[in-house]
Amino acid sequence: MSQSDTDLSPQQSRPGQVDVRGPRFAAWLTTGVLVVVLLVSAVSVPAAAVLIALQAVVFALGALLGPRRSPYGQIYARLVAPRVGPPTEVEPVAPLRFAQLVGLIFAVVSLIGFAAGSAVVGAIFAAFALFAAFLNAAFGICLGCKIYPLVQRILPAPTQSPT
Repeated sequence: MSQSDTDLSPQQSRPGQVDVRGPRFAAWLTTGVLVVVLLVSAVSVPAAAVLIALQAVVFALGALLGPRRSPYGQIYARLVAPRVGPPTEVEPVAPLRFAQLVGLIFAVVSLIGFAAGSAVVGAIFAAFALFAAFLNAAFGICLGCKIYPLVQRILPAPTQSPT
């Protein structure tokens, strides 16, 4: 890693890069929400559906807006980042956005399960999302980020229109 990569302040970071601590912070918040979803689903499926729907919105905003402008990214930027100093490591945004899309898919399938009255389907897909979030939070392993290059190879390359 070059010296310029290690001395980046949040304002100086490159547009396609983000402080690795932000997504890990978001993964911890996501882990907490998903644990609550699973605990609540044993008592109240409608309440679990509301919670997973809220988490789905967070995932959707993360996929659409990127990690910096997602709700959890905003919490990190405003409350945590000023207290922890400049980032020492950055990572690309595109794989993180893809990971949020994967989380959104799990959350939507979970929501559909809960809404259809199937607590088992809802809990299974919430648990898939929980597993991925916990891996990122605790160990820095982003499953969506690991899958991203494989998906990029499968998808056709974008074509350029003649000018």
